[in-house]
Amino acid sequence: MTLWFVFALMTVAAIFAVLWPLGRGARAENQGSEVAVYKDQLAEIERDLAAGLIAAPEAEAARVEISRRLLAAAASEPVSEPKSSLRWRRAAAVLALVGLPLVAIGVYMPLGSPLLRDFPLAQRERGSGSGMAQSLENLVVQVEQHLEKNPTDGRGWNVLAPVLERLGRFDDAVRAYRSSITYNGESAERRADLGEAIAAAANGVVTAEAKTEFERAQALNADDPKANYFLGLAAEQDGRKDDAANIWRALLAKAPADAPWRPLVQTSLARVGGGGATMPALSDETIAASKDMNAGDRNAMVRGMVERLATRLKQNGDDVEGWLRLVRAYLVMGDRDKAVGASSDARQAVANDAARLKQLNEGLKTLGLDG
Repeated sequence: MTLWFVFALMTVAAIFAVLWPLGRGARAENQGSEVAVYKDQLAEIERDLAAGLIAAPEAEAARVEISRRLLAAAASEPVSEPKSSLRWRRAAAVLALVGLPLVAIGVYMPLGSPLLRDFPLAQRERGSGSGMAQSLENLVVQVEQHLEKNPTDGRGWNVLAPVLERLGRFDDAVRAYRSSITYNGESAERRADLGEAIAAAANGVVTAEAKTEFERAQALNADDPKANYFLGLAAEQDGRKDDAANIWRALLAKAPADAPWRPLVQTSLARVGGGGATMPALSDETIAASKDMNAGDRNAMVRGMVERLATRLKQNGDDVEGWLRLVRAYLVMGDRDKAVGASSDARQAVANDAARLKQLNEGLKTLGLDG
């Protein structure tokens, strides 16, 4: 009942808003040329004041004088109302009294009826995400239009390029990165970003063109992580796994302990057989004993160590590196379901620590488990 009472009040307010001007005495549609002239003069004073052509005191004095004349002119002119005006106003009032409620009910019943089923939250979130994506696309179009008129705006190219890459428009991103370099100058980061976009446009293959950009980035900064990672990837794709392993080992040796890209490099190193960083650390005695085992026993031993690591993390869930090591181990063993489960457990364990949760999410993202 309360809801319908509110709707009734809103309808009454809408009808009153329509009837109020109809109930007032009609004003002459044309107040004469003299009144129009004074109104134009007032508007001209405002424009001159805004443009700085007249001082504020002078503008105020002129405004007062013209307003006085305007009021006098308006008062001296008779107000006439056509004879048919009253009839039209009555018709409009009847239309407002009857038409507005009917229109409101007609719109509400199909769109706002309480009998309609609920709109699922998942669909609302998808709709919201779609709207955000559309908004991003619109912003990109606006920036592109701006850059067509101002092609030398280096800052604009610098902002646009990574957005185009995230949207999957790799060829456009390559052109934007080249323009960014042209108008912002050389830097290892920009060269490495350009190389990454070229490789992405080639479906992840580090082409000769992309490799050239990574080499240029390395020449500008020998420790640039992106350039070194992709140069290692290029070596792997060329079949030079030992060279790739050497590049990635050197990169890890210089990397900070909390570098978000460490897990990606460690996984890549394990892929080429260059290290066991993706598994829990083994003692020297265990390594020596494992040399005499067959493949099945060795795998069983590794799985046992992984399970022990999982048990330890359930007791002490604050070890983010431990969680990432566990997830990587499951992925290397080909057990993706357990990797997904471990990532979920890890998020729950560090949910109350924003710093650890951020570190965990960044590490999981590099492992392809950012969902």
